[in-house]
Amino acid sequence: MTDTRIIISGTVDLPPERLAEALDAARPLIEGALSQPGCLDYDWCPEPRHPGRIRVFERWRDEDSLAAHFRGEWYRRMREALGGFGILAADTAKYRVDATEPVYDQQGVPRADFFTRA
Repeated sequence: MTDTRIIISGTVDLPPERLAEALDAARPLIEGALSQPGCLDYDWCPEPRHPGRIRVFERWRDEDSLAAHFRGEWYRRMREALGGFGILAADTAKYRVDATEPVYDQQGVPRADFFTRA
């Protein structure tokens, strides 16, 4: 097992009139996913600029954790639930993170570079 963090980020578009219902239905499934080993974050929220759009953000400890999630009950149930609300579009991607550090340096200045590397 590697210790490479994985981020999943994306959007799911539903009919706007079904968004609140879909988010309510997803709540226990999100909690279930969060209970899985290696799940660091699993968040869904409405995108205020696009009615009906869910913003998805997940963070996983490693590939093994994410693979177990994809094989598991919570992922299967989430796909079934979302499908029942009439997905109009979806755009998600996964990212393998090779470096992580603070945005702000010790003086409180935001930095775009990775400044703590030797």
